[in-house]
Amino acid sequence: MTDNSTRRADFPILKQIIHGNKPLIYFDNGATTQKPQVVIDCMNEYYTSYNSNIHRGAHFLANKATERYEDARITIANFIGAQPEEINFTRGTTESINLLTYSWGKKFIKEDDEIIISTLEHHANIVPWQVLCAERKAHLRVIPINAKGELILEEFDALLNAKTKIVSINYVSNSLGTINPISYIIEKAHQKGALVHIDAAQAIQHMPIDVVKLDMDFLSFSGHKLYGPTGIGVFWGKAALLRKMNPYMTGGEMIKEVRFENTTFNDIPYKFEAGTPYIAGAIGLGAAVEYIQSIGFEAIQKIENELIEYATNEINKIENIILVGTAAHKAAVLSFNIRNAHAYDIGVLLDKQGIAIRTGHHCCQPLMAHWGIEGTCRASFAFYNTKEEIDVFIEALKRVVRMLR
Repeated sequence: MTDNSTRRADFPILKQIIHGNKPLIYFDNGATTQKPQVVIDCMNEYYTSYNSNIHRGAHFLANKATERYEDARITIANFIGAQPEEINFTRGTTESINLLTYSWGKKFIKEDDEIIISTLEHHANIVPWQVLCAERKAHLRVIPINAKGELILEEFDALLNAKTKIVSINYVSNSLGTINPISYIIEKAHQKGALVHIDAAQAIQHMPIDVVKLDMDFLSFSGHKLYGPTGIGVFWGKAALLRKMNPYMTGGEMIKEVRFENTTFNDIPYKFEAGTPYIAGAIGLGAAVEYIQSIGFEAIQKIENELIEYATNEINKIENIILVGTAAHKAAVLSFNIRNAHAYDIGVLLDKQGIAIRTGHHCCQPLMAHWGIEGTCRASFAFYNTKEEIDVFIEALKRVVRMLR
């Protein structure tokens, strides 16, 4: 298996000993990834060396902070094959999707229009569309899945029609790890004249994404899933679409001119960045992207593919383990249960052995209802995890199975 010890050393939190004598094994990367030292240092540098508000400043600190903030925008644009003016900083994927449903949806969705999502969606890609549909008297359609947790594409084709205005779908399922056939979905949707929004919160850290080559219309992701800080995210859209959209919030940098009679809004991307932004977060996210680029997705995917293949093979050897989601194409996510045991109990018992996983419905209650379960245990891997950690996890899981018989 690929040696990743050099890169692992970049993450100070992974050196921790917890519960007295247990080395931390962090398998909760689907919830948030850990931060490399370069990201931590970059954000510390902002606060200690050039902390200032951005834009319209006439002094050294303001100019440097503005330059670094806008440099981060350029870095992120290049990372996904976009133009800097198309990169809008948000608080994360949830806010990005709410921005889309408010600024685009309220303007363009009419009565009896249809919006398509899938059974695999996170609540953040369900609830905003439900609210919009209720307000506009539109209809929300849902792509079903098969027994492996894969989209049934024939059903998707059947749902598409002239009333379909947008398809909003995750690239990778946060709860199962299923990688959806995005190219197919985009092509079919565009043939019907529908736009496509991709929730890339669980994909952006695992694989290269080029919004132009894939011909996406909108894309959302969170910085903290990409080894960057919490509280910062990106909403990307084609410039022509963004210019047609109304502002999401008002005040601050998103205005060009204010009079008591009327207000003129700023150009993109500032039209969608009201108030003082999370400057340190944007700069930290730019540093995280540069760090990922220094490793390269080829190396990242090689490690993560080895980890998920090894973990899947080993967990399948344990009696009374039920794997949930066995798609042919998966990211480094392992969702499972122990027969007749509650996921939370499993998580607590693994934590006592130094292993961090996620338990519950993973903000996917409709998906869990589809399976007829309350939730799962989710082990999600990153390129800094190791085969040796999986071996410890498997032995710990065997002990948990014996304890919960």
